[in-house]
Amino acid sequence: MTELSLTEKSQHSCGCGCSDEGVPTLDVTVIPHAIRHATVFGAFSAIPAGGSMNLVAPHNPLPLLAQLQQQFGEIGIEYLVEGPEAWTLRLTRAA
Repeated sequence: MTELSLTEKSQHSCGCGCSDEGVPTLDVTVIPHAIRHATVFGAFSAIPAGGSMNLVAPHNPLPLLAQLQQQFGEIGIEYLVEGPEAWTLRLTRAA
């Protein structure tokens, strides 16, 4: 087994060479409505405990937030932009 360099160790484990630095953003305004909630659920399930993602939505996503809390339990919700054309929220999984 080959020892990884410090640079390689800072990459995530899938081996694609990309970094997990920063908070990922999911802009659902470009996703068809029929699969929008499922896309958010899939993306949020990939966020580790204590991690965050930014969500850009065309409206205040209150029903979606309730569904996320039902599925994942307590989540942190911080409004970064409150409309009128788009809403940006930072969603954080419980640690």
